[in-house]
Formats: sequence, C-alpha cells, structure tokens
Amino acid sequence: MNESKKILRAEREFSVRFSEVDSMGIVWHGSYPLYFEDAREEFGRIYHLEYMHMFEMGFYAPLVDLQFHFKKPLKYGDTGRIVITLQNTDAAKILFNYEIYNKETGELVATGSSTQVFLDTEYNLVWTMPEFFMEWKRMNGLEG
Repeated sequence: MNESKKILRAEREFSVRFSEVDSMGIVWHGSYPLYFEDAREEFGRIYHLEYMHMFEMGFYAPLVDLQFHFKKPLKYGDTGRIVITLQNTDAAKILFNYEIYNKETGELVATGSSTQVFLDTEYNLVWTMPEFFMEWKRMNGLEG
C-alpha cells in the first residue's frame, strides 16, 4: 500500500445547540454523526471534493462504516472544534479520522473514523479508484 506523507486536514468550530443535548445537558451520541458530516463538508469545500462534484463526475460516496470513541462530554453552550484528517489509501474508498476538542479547555472529547466507498449512478460498487479521484489526489500532492 502506497501511503503519502502529505497530510490533508481541515477544522471548524461549532456551538452545541439545545437540540443536540440529552436530558443530562450533554451532547447526545446521535449528534456526533452530524458533527462528522459538517467536517466532511468543510473538508470538501477547502479541498474541492464536494459531494455535488462527485455526483457530477458520475459517483456517489456513501458511508459504509462510522466509528466513535467518547472521552469526555460536551455540554449545552460549549464550543467544539472538530479536526478532520484524510487517511490516504490506494483503495477505492475515502477514509477520514476525526478529533473533537472542547474549545474552551482544549480537552479531547471524542475521536472517530469513517469509510466511504464509490458507487456509480446505478448504485453499483466501484472496485477501482475513479479517474476523477486519482486526479484529485495528484492535484493535492497525494500518491494515487
């Protein structure tokens, strides 16, 4: 497997809203996939790997695996900072790692990872890396 040393990373801040917490006032576990999705969209915006671009190239990129590891709670009114990092791979998939921090304390509150695969417009699994994705990797200094 050919792993590149270049790191593609993005981050964004978010405020914990009332609708994202449970009856104890801490972030409900079901809110974390939304934070991860926001991070993927931010990454796509920064590195020009938006979902609509993939669609225009004839591909979907659904999640097939999503992992969370909770360390400390975020509470209503806290500000979080999520960092998303691409894990480069030669496989026909997109791998991301996530870290969420409490902005005020700097403490790591959660980590996670996700795996996306490529489907064509007929919803068939694509086993080889799409040409547009190989070109995107080359343009961003990643081996493809």
